[in-house]
This record gives sequence, C-alpha cells and structure tokens, in this order.
Amino acid sequence: MMVSKKKWSVCVIGAGPSGLVAARELRKEGHRVVVLEQKHDVGGQWLYDPNIEKEDPLGQTKFLDVHSSIYTSLRLLSPREIMGYTDFPFFVKEGPGRDPRRFPGHKELWLYLKEFSVHFGLRELIRFNTRVEYVGMLDGSCGGLKWVVKSRKLLKVATSSANYYDNNKEKVDEIGSDVGSEEVVVEEVFDAVVVANGHYSHPRLPSIKGMDTWKRKQMHSHVYRVPKAFQNQVVVVVGNSLSGQDLSMELAGVAKEVHISARSQNTLTEGFSTVISKYENLHLRPQIKSLEEDGRILFVDGSFVVADAILYCTGYTYSFPFLDTKGTVTVEDNRVGPLYHHTFPPSLAPSLSFVGIPRKIIAFPFFESQGKWIAQVLSGKRKLPSPDDMMHHIHQFYRQREADGIPKHDTHDIIHFEYCDMYADQAGFPHLEEWRKKMCLVALDNSYANLETYRDSWDNDELLQEALQSPHFTQQLGPIIT
Repeated sequence: MMVSKKKWSVCVIGAGPSGLVAARELRKEGHRVVVLEQKHDVGGQWLYDPNIEKEDPLGQTKFLDVHSSIYTSLRLLSPREIMGYTDFPFFVKEGPGRDPRRFPGHKELWLYLKEFSVHFGLRELIRFNTRVEYVGMLDGSCGGLKWVVKSRKLLKVATSSANYYDNNKEKVDEIGSDVGSEEVVVEEVFDAVVVANGHYSHPRLPSIKGMDTWKRKQMHSHVYRVPKAFQNQVVVVVGNSLSGQDLSMELAGVAKEVHISARSQNTLTEGFSTVISKYENLHLRPQIKSLEEDGRILFVDGSFVVADAILYCTGYTYSFPFLDTKGTVTVEDNRVGPLYHHTFPPSLAPSLSFVGIPRKIIAFPFFESQGKWIAQVLSGKRKLPSPDDMMHHIHQFYRQREADGIPKHDTHDIIHFEYCDMYADQAGFPHLEEWRKKMCLVALDNSYANLETYRDSWDNDELLQEALQSPHFTQQLGPIIT
C-alpha cells in the first residue's frame, strides 16, 4: 500500500515509555507531534502515585482516577543494563535520591524516563494534565481519513499570590494559599493517532461465585501501595503471578496469615517454593470455588479459610475507553484486534496505530522499533502490505497461536527474541544485542531459583562486562536537544 510522502499531524496518547520514544521517532521523520498525557509528568506507569481508587478498589470504572499501579516497594524484575533505549543507556547515577542497584526501585526508572524526555527535547511536545476523552474517525473525503481528538485539560490555579484577577484583568479579591482548578475541553483534528496509553491500569478480575456479595475487603493489586492496611489480618492473594509472589512475600511480614490461591501448583518455581517453606504464615492454596457470606473462602479441594481480605493479583486488561473505531478495533478476552504485528489495524492503517501492546519482551528497544516503523510508514519510507494481506497475516497468526495452545487472552505475549528481531527488520532497526538476550535469560533463571534474593545477588561478572564494554554503553550521547 502506497503512502504519500508527507508530514503528518500526529497525536500520541500517553507519555510513558512507549509514547515518549514514539514521539521522538515521529519528530525525527518531520511529523508534527502533540503528546497528550493525563498526569503531571512523563513516565506513565512509572510515575508513582500514592493515591488509590478509594471508591473503586476493584478498578471497574470506565475512566480510572489513578493510572499507576506501582506499589511503594516495587523493584525492577530485570537488570537495568537491558532496560534502556538503544541510544540512551540506563547508567548508574550517584547522588541524593538515586538508586545505584542493578535492579533499582521504580523511582530510578522514572528518573531515567524523565532524563530521556529532557535530553531529546520531548517535553515541549507534551501537554500534561490532559485526559483524552474521545478519539473518533472524521471523513476527510478527498483529504483521506482524519481523527478528531477531544481532551480535557486540568488547569491548576495557584492562589498563593496575594491578588486574583478576573478575565477582565480587574482585581477581584485577595486570597490565601488554597489551590483551585479549572477544566478546559479541547477538540482537535489530526492526520494520525498513535495510542500509547499502557496496559497496566485496568484490572482483569476472575469470575468467582459469591464475589459480588462477599462483604469483607476485596481489592486488586492496582490499588495496593503498602502492606500496613493488612496488619494482623488473614489475607488471600489470588494469582501466582510475579506481582502475586512479590506482594505475598511483603504481606507475610505483617499479616497474620497469607494464603496464595494458584490455578495450578505445578507452575511453582523452585524459588517461590523455597519462600513458602521459609515463612510459617505463608500457605499455598488451590483455586477458589466460592466466597461465602460468613467470610469463608472455599477452595476446590474442599478446604477453606475465614479471611479478612482478598487481594487480586490477576493482571490487567487492555482498555481504550476513549477510542471509537465503529467496531473496527475491539478488545475480546484481552486480545486487541485485528492488529498487524500488534501495531496497525489493517482497514485504518496507517492513520491509527498502537505502541506498547506486546508483553513479555525487552520492552524499551521494542517500543523504539515500533515507533520508528510507524514514523517511517507515515513518511513513506516504509510500505505496509494491502489491508487484505495484513488481515490474512493476522488470521494466520491467530491460527498458529491456537495450534500452539496459547489462550486468546495471551495473544500479545511475545516471549521469543526471534519475533523481536523480525519486527525490527521491518523498520531497519538493529536486532537485540546478544548480551541483552543473555542477561534477560540469566535474570529469569535466577528469579526461578532464588526469588527472594536474586535482585541482590548478581554474580555473572563476565556477562556484565560484556554489556558494559558494548557499543551501547560506550557510545557518545548526542547533544541535548533544546
């Protein structure tokens, strides 16, 4: 499919890891870029927010008030060396408030993203405190498909100064240090929209008998920040995911009992089995059968516990509450589709695209390759197949996933490095370095063997030196863009 070589006006939704690098690549190609970000700074999920959904602990409303699901103690699961964008290494930085550990806390990654946005002059493209409420198709007739974007910007009105003036510049009153706010609704038209709003905010919940009538505390890990609220309580953690394991270990230090409900006990790693045997108040349970009004939680093996609280660590669902494609793009059982290589919906390409959909990848370099591909398709440097050919490829992909026994809700779990390299080829992007792949696998193996300590016990110095002596870490960074 031919794409005219022109410069597009592009709206990027989200200034997290995927949106930031997409905006950079789009600007490199000469496109006119506006980034809409609902928070007050960059970082997306990595911008920690101590606030929680107090009125909605299960996170089921269409538009959530709180985007971040980061809990206070969270540390990276992967070593910092593999995390950085290809031309902006995630260096150790000393100083107050910095975290030099190989597996640092969440704040260190947020600082890295903030430095990335400053270095490449991206902040001037971003409208902060701006929530996207509607994105819809606008028939441009001869001008082709365009997109109308409606956003709501929160304007904080600082009232700490002595005087306040009305719109006519006339003094109205002297006021104190309170802070008010105004909201401005803006409607704009863009040639293209890149959706980069993340997928770790909207909880994915199981269907359990009695869940709607169980009167005791139920919450999703999206609203978990610190363990204090569970002091001396009996807690059931649903889900044996990485977050479920992390939070179970943390809760074991304060709760009376912690019961981990896992669909299959055969998937337990050696490391987590060791953790369970170490803590007397940490117990493994099978899948939940039902929740009873008297506080009991019944398990499929006939056992039960009387619990004070349930913490669901059951993952997240893709959600685009603002996006209206007239049914062209849907989310069904956590599959966003149809998307050609998780990026372009065939009938709306290239004017609509998605960055950051894939999971279980070395994320930042992959997002970078996505952003570059999208930017070059829009500028005409790269061509997409015809819509029919893209749909044929998507159906083949779905059939192969089904044949491999991969459930529909795991459609976007990539896992294989080969796919990342194949994807990179489409944009003329370099393959993942071998040291990145090896460090990723070593960290994964270490977590399986020593879940509680692997982040602080890296002992593969030879591999570390291979990484630090690679062109990625020895490159000269370009000048700061102002």
